[in-house]
Amino acid sequence: MKQRYLLTALILLSFLSLFIGVSSITPMDLLDIHSEETQIFLISRLPRLAAIILAGAGMSIAGLIMQSLSRNKFVSPTTAGTLDATRLGILVSMILFVNASMIEKMIVAFVFALAGTFLFMQILDRIKFKDAVFIPLVGLMFGNILSSITTFFAYKSNVIQNMAAWLQGDFSLIMKGRYELLYISIPIMIIAYFYANRFTVAGMGEDFSKNLGVGYRSVVNSGLVLVALITVSVVLTVGMIPFVGLIIPNIVSIYKGDHLQRTLPHTAMLGAVFLLVCDILGRIIIFPYEITISLMVGVIGSAIFLFLLFRRKAYA
Repeated sequence: MKQRYLLTALILLSFLSLFIGVSSITPMDLLDIHSEETQIFLISRLPRLAAIILAGAGMSIAGLIMQSLSRNKFVSPTTAGTLDATRLGILVSMILFVNASMIEKMIVAFVFALAGTFLFMQILDRIKFKDAVFIPLVGLMFGNILSSITTFFAYKSNVIQNMAAWLQGDFSLIMKGRYELLYISIPIMIIAYFYANRFTVAGMGEDFSKNLGVGYRSVVNSGLVLVALITVSVVLTVGMIPFVGLIIPNIVSIYKGDHLQRTLPHTAMLGAVFLLVCDILGRIIIFPYEITISLMVGVIGSAIFLFLLFRRKAYA
């Protein structure tokens, strides 16, 4: 899959996304800058498109970094407990800092996401049985433990419904003024691109990295910080979106290989395209109602994940 094809698909799907919704808007309506349609377009449709593209590209790159550093194709924020640790951090900020701003919540959630991801990597270092499927299963169990702790304290504090409603992945509530936190993904993706060669070397192991003069621990720590920042910004803005960081890097690696600097632009664009497809389907399947992005990605992503598992077994 060539980069220009992905770019063409991204542009076409973006244009289509802008003109799908309950309110009928056509390009001709936008000629009148004071019309109601133009206001809806500027306040709702454009921010929604920006959020979809940034969330899809960001989560895909986060998954790519984690898979490279862990040397496992089935590790991602979904299967390493990062999403669940972020959820726990948001709960803590809701309980202990009732009047906290979004930035303060982000700081607390970031600390928990980073701690959860570091803890998973420590567990990974101590596991002798490095099977490609066994590792993400450990991550899922670790994530379930964090999720259970979150659910317990959410019930105890009587905020379980608030948590469930707020953290369910959904683009329908994205409006101007409620998505700008995602812009933090842009400098992170640029940093990831310039660090790509170091991530590739670190993914070959600590001894190999040291022989090439690369500080293994500093590179790994830097990568995990980037992953935590992306995950927190997406969860706080959109909610929890599973599988994107898991399946997109795997699909790209099938036809593009594992060199991060070459695959990172493809991964970002394919992640945005995938999320756009899921969002458009969610808007038209039961139109004028909408299926949440977390449900659409969960259904489609799990099917692709199973395909990747069976493909790995076939070509083992």
